Amino acid sequence: MSIVVDLWIGNYMGTIMSWLYLSLAILFEVGGTVSLKMSNGFSVLGPSVVVVVFYGISILFLAFALKTIDVGTAYAVWAGLGTALIVIVGIFYFDEPATILRLIFLGMIIAGVVGLHLAERTTGAA
Repeated sequence: MSIVVDLWIGNYMGTIMSWLYLSLAILFEVGGTVSLKMSNGFSVLGPSVVVVVFYGISILFLAFALKTIDVGTAYAVWAGLGTALIVIVGIFYFDEPATILRLIFLGMIIAGVVGLHLAERTTGAA
Protein backbone atom coordinates (compact mmCIF):
# COMPACT_ATOMS: atom_id res chain seq x y z
CA MET A 1 0.00 0.00 0.00
CA SER A 2 2.80 2.41 0.90
CA ILE A 3 4.49 1.85 -2.47
CA VAL A 4 1.26 2.68 -4.32
CA VAL A 5 0.79 5.87 -2.30
CA ASP A 6 4.44 6.86 -2.84
CA LEU A 7 4.12 6.28 -6.59
CA TRP A 8 0.88 8.29 -6.78
CA ILE A 9 2.28 11.18 -4.75
CA GLY A 10 5.53 11.07 -6.72
CA ASN A 11 3.64 11.13 -10.04
CA TYR A 12 1.35 13.91 -8.79
CA MET A 13 4.27 16.03 -7.58
CA GLY A 14 6.10 15.39 -10.86
CA THR A 15 3.08 16.72 -12.73
CA ILE A 16 2.86 19.79 -10.50
CA MET A 17 6.56 20.48 -11.03
CA SER A 18 6.18 20.10 -14.79
CA TRP A 19 3.40 22.69 -14.85
CA LEU A 20 5.50 24.96 -12.64
CA TYR A 21 8.40 24.56 -15.09
CA LEU A 22 6.06 25.35 -17.98
CA SER A 23 4.81 28.46 -16.17
CA LEU A 24 8.39 29.61 -15.63
CA ALA A 25 9.16 28.91 -19.30
CA ILE A 26 6.25 31.14 -20.29
CA LEU A 27 7.32 33.96 -17.97
CA PHE A 28 10.92 33.90 -19.22
CA GLU A 29 9.71 33.79 -22.84
CA VAL A 30 7.52 36.83 -22.21
CA GLY A 31 10.43 38.61 -20.50
CA GLY A 32 12.63 37.77 -23.48
CA THR A 33 10.08 39.11 -25.92
CA VAL A 34 9.62 42.35 -23.96
CA SER A 35 13.41 42.71 -23.93
CA LEU A 36 13.44 42.08 -27.69
CA LYS A 37 11.12 45.05 -28.15
CA MET A 38 13.29 47.17 -25.84
CA SER A 39 16.51 46.14 -27.63
CA ASN A 40 15.49 48.25 -30.63
CA GLY A 41 16.56 45.66 -33.18
CA PHE A 42 19.51 44.50 -31.03
CA SER A 43 20.99 48.00 -31.05
CA VAL A 44 20.77 48.39 -27.23
CA LEU A 45 23.19 46.03 -25.48
CA GLY A 46 21.46 45.41 -22.12
CA PRO A 47 18.07 44.27 -23.43
CA SER A 48 19.81 42.35 -26.24
CA VAL A 49 21.72 40.25 -23.70
CA VAL A 50 18.53 39.71 -21.68
CA VAL A 51 16.79 38.39 -24.83
CA VAL A 52 19.35 35.63 -25.33
CA VAL A 53 19.54 34.71 -21.62
CA PHE A 54 15.76 34.70 -21.05
CA TYR A 55 15.00 32.72 -24.22
CA GLY A 56 17.65 30.18 -23.23
CA ILE A 57 16.18 29.82 -19.73
CA SER A 58 12.71 29.56 -21.23
CA ILE A 59 13.74 26.66 -23.48
CA LEU A 60 15.45 24.97 -20.52
CA PHE A 61 12.27 25.11 -18.42
CA LEU A 62 10.20 23.97 -21.41
CA ALA A 63 12.47 20.94 -21.75
CA PHE A 64 11.97 20.12 -18.05
CA ALA A 65 8.19 20.40 -18.49
CA LEU A 66 8.26 18.03 -21.46
CA LYS A 67 9.37 15.19 -19.21
CA THR A 68 5.73 14.59 -18.21
CA ILE A 69 3.53 16.93 -20.29
CA ASP A 70 2.62 15.93 -23.86
CA VAL A 71 4.68 17.94 -26.34
CA GLY A 72 1.64 19.20 -28.26
CA THR A 73 -0.07 20.45 -25.14
CA ALA A 74 3.07 21.93 -23.60
CA TYR A 75 4.06 23.78 -26.75
CA ALA A 76 0.53 25.06 -27.35
CA VAL A 77 0.28 26.33 -23.78
CA TRP A 78 3.77 27.86 -23.94
CA ALA A 79 3.19 29.58 -27.26
CA GLY A 80 -0.47 30.46 -26.68
CA LEU A 81 -0.18 31.90 -23.19
CA GLY A 82 3.09 33.59 -24.10
CA THR A 83 1.35 35.23 -27.04
CA ALA A 84 -1.64 36.23 -24.91
CA LEU A 85 0.58 37.74 -22.22
CA ILE A 86 2.61 39.65 -24.81
CA VAL A 87 -0.59 41.11 -26.28
CA ILE A 88 -1.62 42.23 -22.78
CA VAL A 89 1.85 43.68 -22.07
CA GLY A 90 1.75 45.43 -25.44
CA ILE A 91 -1.60 47.02 -24.64
CA PHE A 92 -0.71 48.18 -21.14
CA TYR A 93 3.04 48.86 -21.36
CA PHE A 94 3.70 49.77 -24.97
CA ASP A 95 0.35 51.55 -25.59
CA GLU A 96 -0.65 49.23 -28.43
CA PRO A 97 -4.30 49.43 -29.48
CA ALA A 98 -6.85 47.24 -27.70
CA THR A 99 -9.29 46.85 -30.57
CA ILE A 100 -12.33 44.62 -30.26
CA LEU A 101 -10.88 42.21 -32.84
CA ARG A 102 -7.61 41.89 -30.92
CA LEU A 103 -9.52 41.15 -27.72
CA ILE A 104 -11.77 38.60 -29.45
CA PHE A 105 -8.81 36.76 -30.95
CA LEU A 106 -6.95 36.97 -27.64
CA GLY A 107 -9.94 35.23 -26.06
CA MET A 108 -9.82 32.59 -28.77
CA ILE A 109 -6.14 31.88 -28.06
CA ILE A 110 -6.88 31.45 -24.36
CA ALA A 111 -9.91 29.25 -25.10
CA GLY A 112 -7.79 27.07 -27.37
CA VAL A 113 -5.11 26.61 -24.71
CA VAL A 114 -7.72 25.72 -22.09
CA GLY A 115 -9.38 23.32 -24.54
CA LEU A 116 -6.11 21.52 -25.26
CA HIS A 117 -5.42 21.18 -21.54
CA LEU A 118 -8.90 19.75 -20.95
CA ALA A 119 -8.50 17.38 -23.91
CA GLU A 120 -5.23 16.09 -22.43
CA ARG A 121 -6.96 15.38 -19.11
CA THR A 122 -9.81 13.57 -20.86
CA THR A 123 -7.45 11.42 -22.91
CA GLY A 124 -5.21 10.68 -19.94
CA ALA A 125 -8.16 9.49 -17.83
CA ALA A 126 -9.31 6.92 -20.42
